[in-house]
Amino acid sequence: MPARDLPMVARLRAAGAIVLAKTNVPELGAGGNTRNPVWGATGNPFDPRLTAGGSAGGSAAALAADLLPLCTGSDTDGSLRLPAALCGVVGCRPSVDVIAHPTRPLGWSGISVLGPMARNMDDLILMLRACHGADPDDPLSAPSDPARFNRLPAKPLHDLRLGYGEDFGGAPVDPDIRATFRARIAALSPRVAECRPVDLDLGQMDRTVDILRAESFLAGFGQAIRETPEDFGPFIRRNVERGLSFTFADRAWAHGRTDPHPARLQRPDRGAGRHPAAHRAGLALPLDARPYRAHRGAEMDICYRWLALTYRGSLTGGPSIVLPSGRDGRGLPFGLQVLGPVRGDGALLGVARTLEAAPATARPRPDEARLAQSRVDLRSIVTHPPLHAVRLTPPISTAV
Repeated sequence: MPARDLPMVARLRAAGAIVLAKTNVPELGAGGNTRNPVWGATGNPFDPRLTAGGSAGGSAAALAADLLPLCTGSDTDGSLRLPAALCGVVGCRPSVDVIAHPTRPLGWSGISVLGPMARNMDDLILMLRACHGADPDDPLSAPSDPARFNRLPAKPLHDLRLGYGEDFGGAPVDPDIRATFRARIAALSPRVAECRPVDLDLGQMDRTVDILRAESFLAGFGQAIRETPEDFGPFIRRNVERGLSFTFADRAWAHGRTDPHPARLQRPDRGAGRHPAAHRAGLALPLDARPYRAHRGAEMDICYRWLALTYRGSLTGGPSIVLPSGRDGRGLPFGLQVLGPVRGDGALLGVARTLEAAPATARPRPDEARLAQSRVDLRSIVTHPPLHAVRLTPPISTAV
């Protein structure tokens, strides 16, 4: 019996999309560096020695290299926003009710969502119009107007009121990335109605994500690892073990924290009615880098802490979009993460489309001639079969 398409992919097919490929992801779509023992690593199109991010790194790289116009992704800690930023494309994490996700490990937890990726906002909106909608197997999806994204609010740049945060409540930020972000804000400020700093510190965000993330791994892979631990790599096993280390009291605390976060972000002193723009601070790492050395050699307490600016954004409850915004000081793509209010997807899409046309933002393009000369060894099962059997797992990302 053929596998059933996710509702997102089925709706795209029904709208006339042609599914061309499944792109590379880390094992089981878990991780910020797209590499696995089956298909090898995905290099960044701007420098193949560096990662394309993850988990949707294959999709982001394909978009950046103009191999495809549209791709799907999933997002928990930033799995589509991170690679979008590192590869200079657009990635959207919608509100939990927008795109049905019946395969999320915890049916009533909104920490994991599915979302579209594209090279520009018009393509992304076109894709979202086709794939949004409820599904009876996803209790968090909700019936909505089929035309909800057909007529987006058009607001000129000079009418936008923006709040911004440099480090999302104290997340580690590389100095060069911080300087690039300040330059983008300085360029935007004179062109909008208001652009002021806002407090994005929602309190104990890292611990909240640690628990929710570990719970998701335990729910998704715990039983399978108990039965056949040899089928899983060390990263998945470590995350499941972390899930076992938390108590029921920890879980109750974390879920109790997620409800107040959206309301606190919308308080008047935090920029109510505005669209806070935060930048993504993670740098593109070497393919073999230890992830917790992401910020100029500074040790992170856990390997995914360098994703703090994206996973903290997941706790707001609202949608977020990463827009390409030129290059950083090293000549690599730089992305702006733009956050919207809870269920404010239409308004955020309109704002992001306006910002995309601003002088401070532009999509960088990789140097195809330089890519053709690359000698980076990105080994895969095609040319270098592994020495031991590896179970094939379906990628999450789909190229359209």
